[in-house]
Amino acid sequence: MPELPEVEVCRRGISPHILNQKVTDIVVRNSKMRWPITDTIDEIIGETITAVERRAKYLLIQTNKGTLMLHLGMSGTIRVIPKESAIQKHDHFDLVLNTNVALRLNDPRRFGAVLWIKRDHQNPNNELQHELLAKLGPEPFSSDFADDYLFEKSRKKTVPIKTFIMNNHIVVGVGNIYANEALFQAGILPTAIAGKVSKARYNNLTVIIKDVLAKAIEQGGTTLKDFTQVDGKPGYFAQSLQVYGRGGEECVSCKTTLKEIRQSGRASVFCPSCQKK
Repeated sequence: MPELPEVEVCRRGISPHILNQKVTDIVVRNSKMRWPITDTIDEIIGETITAVERRAKYLLIQTNKGTLMLHLGMSGTIRVIPKESAIQKHDHFDLVLNTNVALRLNDPRRFGAVLWIKRDHQNPNNELQHELLAKLGPEPFSSDFADDYLFEKSRKKTVPIKTFIMNNHIVVGVGNIYANEALFQAGILPTAIAGKVSKARYNNLTVIIKDVLAKAIEQGGTTLKDFTQVDGKPGYFAQSLQVYGRGGEECVSCKTTLKEIRQSGRASVFCPSCQKK
């Protein structure tokens, strides 16, 4: 599943090709996504794209009339390709531009979303009040995600810290891979009870989360050209991971064998020597 760094790299990859361009057509080959693509999406035709933004894992393509909100779901990818490019299996949606290119969404499992949010000129940024965005926590790179934030939110919480930091109502973007990596670097066991972790350790973890995500985005920057490749698979990139996917291997720090357990149905890999409650 594309996580926040992958989606941010996607935003950066498509932006130069669609920003300030006019939408000339919409092609819906399959409207049955996670939520149906409605006919109101045609309202974007004739509009100029004024911004390409991201909130959590949602891409927000802005125009004066409204916002096109895209989500890649479990397996979706986006490319900017010549509009006459051959249609591939699972190519469900095209946003066609005046430059004769199309922003094309391919989604084999159809868990992604293509939603149109009409602009309310009496309520600037009304797209952020959409039910899918309104209750999300702060962005990890924002000023709201700072010292003491995680500590204060964690008080009286009895869930494991990994579950806590992966909760999008607490902070967005800390997916399973990045939660594993951040907790390893912070020296905190994923099973530690959120409400019992100290302020100092939370403040350190906050810095590490920002750093882990920033480095993932930086690594993904090498794939930006993939977003214009007809046969490319943009949205994913190789990363240098210290614990995730390495259960049973040696810890890069102390050579202890990494352990792997399941938490909420997801793999948690940790070093029993370097990480403590």
